[in-house]
Amino acid sequence: MTNKNIIGSRLRKARKAAKPPMTQLDLVARLQLLGVSIDQSGISKIEAGQRPVFDYELAALAKALKVPVTYFFEDS
Repeated sequence: MTNKNIIGSRLRKARKAAKPPMTQLDLVARLQLLGVSIDQSGISKIEAGQRPVFDYELAALAKALKVPVTYFFEDS
């Protein structure tokens, strides 16, 4: 299977680097507060490169993780 996104590994890295580290369910809750609905399975699929990410989801992920959107495109 080919990757459906290029940000999955950076998403996992940012989530685990958060202080305190954030679980996938923690991230789901933060996204819900921002009005974006991605369930835990969706986060898992994004991190595995198995689900594409919409632009508004990427913006919300960055806000929830307190990183700039460009973080997801930096070299790992």
